[in-house]
Amino acid sequence: MTEYAYFLVDSTAQAMRLEKILMDKGVECKLVPVPRQFSSDCGLCARVPKSLLEPAVKLLAAAKAAYREIVFDYA
Repeated sequence: MTEYAYFLVDSTAQAMRLEKILMDKGVECKLVPVPRQFSSDCGLCARVPKSLLEPAVKLLAAAKAAYREIVFDYA
């Protein structure tokens, strides 16, 4: 089973921006619904394999891309 990092955001637009930044730099990323254990709100988040978390965080910081928090789960 793969462990994933989920970047929780405040809007769909933020999730789409994160996905574009990461995908443009070759980091595997997928927009998925926020897992229920992390939020009861409807919405999207950006999911990356935990093994790619460090480069993803660095790329997002360099792009000044906002996210609320990072949480972890298996899928």
